[in-house]
Amino acid sequence: MQRKVIFKGTFLPILLVTPQLVITAVFFFWPAGQAIYFSVLEQDMFGMSYQFVGLDNFTQVLSDPGYVGSLWTTAVFSVGVTALALVPSLYLAVQVDRVLHAKGAYQTLLILPYAIAPAIAGVLWLFLFNPSIGSAAWVLKQAGVNWNPVLNGDHAMILVVLASAWKQISYNFLFFLAGLQSIPKSVIEAAAIDGASKRRQFWDIIFPLLSPTTFFLIVVNVVYAFFDTFGVIDAVTSGGPAKATEILVYKVYSDGFKSAQFGSSAAQSVILMVIVIALTAIQFRYIERKVHY
Repeated sequence: MQRKVIFKGTFLPILLVTPQLVITAVFFFWPAGQAIYFSVLEQDMFGMSYQFVGLDNFTQVLSDPGYVGSLWTTAVFSVGVTALALVPSLYLAVQVDRVLHAKGAYQTLLILPYAIAPAIAGVLWLFLFNPSIGSAAWVLKQAGVNWNPVLNGDHAMILVVLASAWKQISYNFLFFLAGLQSIPKSVIEAAAIDGASKRRQFWDIIFPLLSPTTFFLIVVNVVYAFFDTFGVIDAVTSGGPAKATEILVYKVYSDGFKSAQFGSSAAQSVILMVIVIALTAIQFRYIERKVHY
C-alpha cells in the first residue's frame, strides 16, 4: 500500500515549486512576452526608435515565399530527424537489453554522442562527408554518387538530418532502455512459453508497453528538431546552399541578426512558438489515445 504525502499548509508546497516557476518565468514567459511585444513594432537597426505597426510584420512574413519555403524545409527536416533518431535508438536499446555480459560498456559507448555539443557534432559529420577529404564522401564517390553538399541542396539536407539525428540517438536510447528494463520479464517469458516468436513478442507485448516512452520521445524529438538543431545547421551549412537547409529557427536568426529585420524576426519567433505548441497539442490530442499506460 502506497502512502500519500499530505501537506498541512500551503507554504512548503509553494516553496518547493517556486524555483521551477522562477526558471520557467525567466527563460520562457519573459522571452516569449518580449517576442510578442517586438513582433508588433518596427525599429531601426540600432534599436533607438520604435513604431507600432500592428500585425504588419505577421502579414509580411506569411506572404513571403521564402518563409513558406522555409516552413516546408522545416517539415521535411523535422520528420527526417525524428524518424532517424527514434528507430535506430529503439533497435539499439532492444539489442543492449538482451546483452548478458558487458552491458554497462555498451551503454556507456552508446550515450557518448549526447555529450557532444550540436555544433561539434555537425562539424564531425561535415568532415566525414566533405567532398574533398571526407572518408564517407570518398566511399560515395566510389559508388558513383557525385556527393557535394556545398552545391547540392538535397545532399546538404541529408547531411544535416544525419548529423542532427545522430546527436539525439543517445538521448532516445536511454529512455527506451529504461522503458525496456521496466517491463516485467515474466510477461515476456509467458509469451515465449506460449510459442510466440521474438518478432511477435516485440510487436504484441514489448512495443505496446513502450508506448508511453515512445509518445514522450516523439514530442521531445519534434521540439528538438525545431529548436535545438540550430547549432548543427549553423556549423554545417549556414542555411545553404540557396537556403535549402534554412529551417524556421535559423531563419529567425538570419533575418534578425544578419539582416537586422527585428520586427520580422520577432514575428517569425512568435509564429514558430505557436506552431510548436500546436503540434504538441495535436500529438497529445490524437497520438496519446493509442498510448497504453
